[in-house]
Amino acid sequence: MKEHVLRRALHNEVHARPPEPMRAPLAITHVVMLADASAREASREHLLALLRDHHLPVPDAQANHLRIDLGRWRLRWELHTEFVTWTFMVDGTAGLPKQEDYGLALHAIPQQWLEALPGECLSRIHLWAKQTDNLADREELHQQFREDSLVVCQLAEGSATLHTDFQIDPNGFSRMLLRVAQLSQRRLGRLVQRLLEIETYRMMALLGLPVARTAAPALAQAEQELADLAQAIRSAHHDEEADLLERLTRLAGQVEGQYASQHSRFSASKAYFELVDRRIQDIRETRLPGFQSIGEFMDRRLSPARSTCDWVAKRQTALSERVSRMSNLLRTRVDFQQEQSSQALLTAMNQRQGMQLKLQTTVEGLSVAAITYYIAGLMHYVAEGLQAKGWINDPSFVTAMAVPVIALVVWRITRHLHFKVLRTDT
Repeated sequence: MKEHVLRRALHNEVHARPPEPMRAPLAITHVVMLADASAREASREHLLALLRDHHLPVPDAQANHLRIDLGRWRLRWELHTEFVTWTFMVDGTAGLPKQEDYGLALHAIPQQWLEALPGECLSRIHLWAKQTDNLADREELHQQFREDSLVVCQLAEGSATLHTDFQIDPNGFSRMLLRVAQLSQRRLGRLVQRLLEIETYRMMALLGLPVARTAAPALAQAEQELADLAQAIRSAHHDEEADLLERLTRLAGQVEGQYASQHSRFSASKAYFELVDRRIQDIRETRLPGFQSIGEFMDRRLSPARSTCDWVAKRQTALSERVSRMSNLLRTRVDFQQEQSSQALLTAMNQRQGMQLKLQTTVEGLSVAAITYYIAGLMHYVAEGLQAKGWINDPSFVTAMAVPVIALVVWRITRHLHFKVLRTDT
């Protein structure tokens, strides 16, 4: 049975980047590197260099995710369309972690190799998973996070409690503490992966906000220029339409260029915002009295940015459509004016052709007279010759009698040629 060449790849797509089982206590550091095509290839080479240093087999050239156990620490590497994620994990210690303990996963990693990660760092997160049911250390726990942005909620139907403030500490990392009660290793792995994805996709979604802020003034200027053009078109004379069409064409090129360069970023941000919403639904959070949940925090903090990106994207689309409609209207007006000019030109040509026909008819009459006169002169010479022979008595009389016949014959021949030429033209 002949298989489709993409069957295996399509089948394995549902198993791409699967969560791995985790057991608390566990210290995790998640690094997101924004990378273009060259940086993604460099990330793959950077990973292969680490594997070669530890005498481990290298993965397939098409692999986009890999889990590696390096003894003291574990690595999870994922290659995405716009970024690369590096997740480092080590076994934690008992008790409530101190602030310096959150970076425990980085202590065992070769620092020179870590500092050379290709790309630009977009997000760095420390996550500490702790197995406990004790809530007596709440006051000490809250001192580790900022109170104004503190998020505390129960996850996985009350099987775990999350503490975070989505702030960047002096070392450049965000911190999350996940207190696990009764949760299997696989469920813990899925929960940790979704929490890390929420922060990753949140940062990726916000990449569209600076673009939207930059595009807004240019959009306002283009909208004002379009309004001025619309007003000018209403009162423009025929000789001004070419200049207006040129201005409108330049504006259309400017709008379309901005739309083409920024639309992909807004589309990507919209997709990332939707992924954030979906991951928040997946963690099944429950709000605790007196604290805000992740959903509430994201809704309040991300809604303005999301609305700004959507608003600018819609303005770009609407402006592009308006410029297109205005261009079509102006071109229609110019074409109509050109058709009227062409019609007037054809009318003038018809009038000139009629005059030429009348003139030609007049000329034809003169031509008949001239030809008749010439032939009659020849006939007179012939008649004089016949008189000399004694065949006729009066050559002038013969010439006079021949003139009507000659004129009639010449006129008939001229009319015949005239109608023949007209039939050939039609």
